[in-house]
Amino acid sequence: MRRILYLFFIIFIFAVNSVFAAKRPAVYIRQLKNCHYQLVVNNRPFVIKGVCYNPIPIGKNHEYDWFSDPAKPWIADGKLMKEMGINTIRLYQAHENTQEVKQVISDLYKLYGIRTILGSWLGFWEYPCPLYGDKPFQERVKKEVIDMVNNFKDEPGVLLWILGNENNYSCFGRVNPWTSDEVEKEPDPRKQNAMRAKLYYSFVNDLAKEIKKQDPDHPVALGNGELVGLEFAKENCPDIDAVACIIYRGKTFGNLFKSLKMTFDKPLIISEFGADCYDAYLGKEDQNMQAFFLESQWRQIYDNLANKKDGAGNCLGGTMFEWTDEWWKYNEHDPQSWDLHNTESNWSNGSYYFDIKAQGNKNMNEEWFGIVSLSDETENGLNKRVPRKAYYVVREFWKNPGKKTTKKK
Repeated sequence: MRRILYLFFIIFIFAVNSVFAAKRPAVYIRQLKNCHYQLVVNNRPFVIKGVCYNPIPIGKNHEYDWFSDPAKPWIADGKLMKEMGINTIRLYQAHENTQEVKQVISDLYKLYGIRTILGSWLGFWEYPCPLYGDKPFQERVKKEVIDMVNNFKDEPGVLLWILGNENNYSCFGRVNPWTSDEVEKEPDPRKQNAMRAKLYYSFVNDLAKEIKKQDPDHPVALGNGELVGLEFAKENCPDIDAVACIIYRGKTFGNLFKSLKMTFDKPLIISEFGADCYDAYLGKEDQNMQAFFLESQWRQIYDNLANKKDGAGNCLGGTMFEWTDEWWKYNEHDPQSWDLHNTESNWSNGSYYFDIKAQGNKNMNEEWFGIVSLSDETENGLNKRVPRKAYYVVREFWKNPGKKTTKKK
């Protein structure tokens, strides 16, 4: 009799757990007893080991429709990604052809187990500027976002949504500045910035709430340049599930993890980070330099995952910038330059200190961020992919995070 009762008890517990498991979202973020955060996918912890993906071939620019490429670059790339250990790609914005995007998401997931983060620019690059204080503008962007969610929420390969990228900079006059009649009535520039930030983050919060009505199964992240403006997000954007930060701080992320915890206690995805592999000072490719920075950055990410000693415990992983080089970046308006791998530096960042002594201190080479380089030689209709040292170094780090694999001489 006891054995029968025990058997019924086990069956009951299993049934209850199955019911609760069925009610859980496919992807969600949980906060542990120690206040650390963890991403959960299909009831298992999931660390985002990702890459930003935009496979533009040599000779084309950002307007190229790679989703329609008959050579299907994501098939060849997905194989290389899986061999490296990548489990996620980030798409900054979905293509207008829904079926083609679904094909990419489905192929990567079914063939290689790679999930997709989908995002929206939220109108950031519209000319002459985004108008986040304008209701018609907001409604149009909102429709685009909700359409994206409804189009792709049932795809098994979708991981989560990211709203925006560095749009917060527009509130503070750094990139694509905008204003409104209400803001212009305020004479104090600092108060104007605060008003714009409140308008922007409130808009993102409204989007997040609406997304959750349509899709309770995937988290919603706020795309943000660095930690700029997050004190305003704390007050005006509480309904987002995570912060997706774009960070270029060289070897380490510094106080990023603890600062976020103090400013806006949300889990963190480092949604864009990395290093180029061209030494602007010596004027030559330096794969050791890129590998050194990327391994160090991943070590910091791992040190701040949940349940790591002395870490902030608020990091969910990251997506490196980027998979392949983009030969069009230096002069996007000159088609003749898209066939040349330009070595001119676009901007300066002292945190990448090996080549900061380059002329004018311009050491960041936008065309050389790929962990996989592109060859002029074609293979099955694609520019041949050539993994750089960073590809192998990061792969080995993911296999054995406790072992240091490279150093810069």
